[in-house]
Amino acid sequence: MNVQFKKGVLELCVLVLLDKKDRYGYELVQKISDQIEISEGSVYPLLRRLTKEEYFTTYLKESTEGPSRKYYQLTAKGRDYLYELIDEWNEFSRGVNQLIKEGVNNVEE
Repeated sequence: MNVQFKKGVLELCVLVLLDKKDRYGYELVQKISDQIEISEGSVYPLLRRLTKEEYFTTYLKESTEGPSRKYYQLTAKGRDYLYELIDEWNEFSRGVNQLIKEGVNNVEE
């Protein structure tokens, strides 16, 4: 998949996953990787930036499988931002899909 496509949508994916439950970084990487091929290194800078922008808070939680894990929790500000992004994504994808449809129809004629 095109790297620029992934870069633009990664923030939305992370926010959507944290809307339902708190997760730690590697868990986010795994969940996103189930759907889109991403590198682990692309998620952590994003998590740091979104935390700095106060879209997440973090806390440590003991793990039975090693050291404590840093969990990310969506804030109210983060949830508002998520809903803005979802609206933008829906508008954007509708427009792109319409252009694709028109382009494909023109090729078939």
